[in-house]
Formats: sequence, structure tokens, C-alpha cells
Amino acid sequence: MASPVLNLDQLRRYAVARSLFAPTTLTMALQRLGFVQADPLRAPARAQDLTLRHRVAGYRVGDLEAHYPKLPIEEDFFVNYGFVRRDVHHLMHPRTTRIVWSVARVKQAHEVLAFVREAGVVRPAQVDAHFDHGRVVNWFGGNSKASTQLLDGMHYRGLLRVVRREGGQRLYAVRAHEPSGLDPEAIMDRLVDVIVAKYAPLPGASLGQLVALLAGGVPQWRQHRQAMLERARLRLPSAVVDGTTWFWPEGENPASRRYAVEDQVRLLAPFDPVVWDRRRFEHLWGWAYRFEAYTPAAKRVRGHYAMPLLWRDQVIGWASVSAKSGELTPEVGFVNAAPKCKAFAVALDDELHRMAVFLRLKEA
Repeated sequence: MASPVLNLDQLRRYAVARSLFAPTTLTMALQRLGFVQADPLRAPARAQDLTLRHRVAGYRVGDLEAHYPKLPIEEDFFVNYGFVRRDVHHLMHPRTTRIVWSVARVKQAHEVLAFVREAGVVRPAQVDAHFDHGRVVNWFGGNSKASTQLLDGMHYRGLLRVVRREGGQRLYAVRAHEPSGLDPEAIMDRLVDVIVAKYAPLPGASLGQLVALLAGGVPQWRQHRQAMLERARLRLPSAVVDGTTWFWPEGENPASRRYAVEDQVRLLAPFDPVVWDRRRFEHLWGWAYRFEAYTPAAKRVRGHYAMPLLWRDQVIGWASVSAKSGELTPEVGFVNAAPKCKAFAVALDDELHRMAVFLRLKEA
């Protein structure tokens, strides 16, 4: 099949319009996205909430956590940590991790599993109170309770699932595995399709990066990453635009007029699928955006939690937003200059109002 003739303007509209679909229900939005990356920072809200507010009608901060127990999703690692559709979650398990537990650690896990099965749902504090596992050095050099680390490991291996959170703390239950009946190659291709469906259109290098990150979700198939990538490059539609090969899901046409953008301003989370891929970002918008929350303050260019500012299909700047005394306080910056048209000023005010409603500072 011949590759379509595309230009960067068409790819840009396609990237924005297909990801920022018409707001729908929380369940339907999660189904379409397949996976939502999580981040604990609240500036002004967690990344998962900031991502969903554009795609879920009437979404308010905290809705995902509040409705999580009844949603067909799981907290788990995919290409990074977040919330993944349950059918995708089952495809990744059982996991065989690179870190092999000692005989003593396996014994502890079996004992904790029996305890959780008996209790139904447990908090880490209950496991700490029942078992004397002591303390361990965590990944950043501090001390953690060994039981907490064990629960994390059991969750990652698919022995436990997160039932809900209370005060940000995970509550666990025993996880039941549901075999898919698919062979490993078919599973791997389906997982790659979830990635492409979320982040398309993808430059070839970014597709390779995401397939590499998938090793965190399916460590048991790390050695098959190159084969996964080669199959994807052969079976996915693609085109070369300005010297870069781009990939997208089968059945979609990036040049279609159905991908239209609105006269709307959107403040996007740093991990929103529209802007997550910094390589693609520079291809589409011609400047470098960086997430600076973990950059020393003196070295920050745009701020602790500067959110990309999308106007129509152009990311023209960024904004930091805080809520003080019940009022929204935005700080907006531009790559060049702010658009002079009245439509932009009205659209920016509308977006700030939507943000205030989302944060429960105002009524809709």
C-alpha cells in the first residue's frame, strides 16, 4: 500500500483532534485512552486529573480516585505508572521480573498473600502490625518498612491489586488472573497497539522509545522488544514527512478533514498524550518544552509546573496555575508574543474558568 502524502500541518491537526476528542463519560474516556499516566504532584492537580478533565464531561478534581473501585481499570505499570484498562492489565500478567526474590522473601510473600486472602482488603499498616519484617533501604537512600516494599513487589508481580486509595494510601486485595488465551506474540502486538492508539502520530524514534518502555509492563518479554518493534513498523500505516517517518493506527487517515480543531485554549498536563513525547513536540511546534518540577529552582526556565498552552492546534506558550484563598492565580508565558485577536483572549478566559470549576473553586 502506498504511503499517503502528508504535511506537518495535517499531522499537527490530527495529533490534537484525535487525542482531544469530544468529552464523554469517564468509562468511555478511559476505554479510548487505554492508559492514563499518574503523577503525585498537585500543581494545581495531579496529572491524571488534568489529563481527564479535557476528555470527560463535567470532570472534577479527584473524580478518578473517587470512582476507581467501580471502573474497569487497574493501577499498574504500563509504559510508566498509572491507570490501565483491565483488559490490557490482564495481558501483562503473570510477570516474571528481573529481580529474583530470595527463598526467605518468597516465603514472606506467601504468608502475606494468605493474610490478605483471609482479610479481604488490607492497608499496609495492617501487614506491618501482623508481621515483623523490619525496615529496608529504599531506592532513594531512605528507610522504608519492609512490608511496604514487599506489598509493592507483590502488586507489580500481579499477586495483589489496588482496590482503592484512602488518603493517598493504597489498599490491597488478592488479584485473580484471567488468562487471555492469546499467544505471546499476539499479546505483544496488542500492547503496542494500545501505545500507538494513545500517542499517535508517532515519529519512528518515539515508537522505538515507547516499545522499550513497555519492558516495564512486560519484563518477561524484554528480549522480544526488537521483534515487537519490527512487526509494528511493518504492519502500521506510515508516511515520511520532512525526513521523519511517522506511524499511526490502522484504519485512520491523518489527512482526513474529520480532524478539525476548535478555537479553544487548553492548558495541558506535562504528561498529557498531546505533549508527552518531547521529540514529537519539537517536530510539531518547533520549540523545546521541558518538565521542570525536579529541576533546581535557579535553573528553571518556565516554572515548577508549567503546563503547555494549546491554542487551536498550536502550542504557543505555557502557564503555571495556583489556587490561593479560593481564587485561581495564573502566570502565562509565550514562546513569541500573545495572539492579538479577541478570540484568543476570550478562549483563554474560558479555559481559566473551566480550570476553576474543575478545581471546585467555582460553579459551572
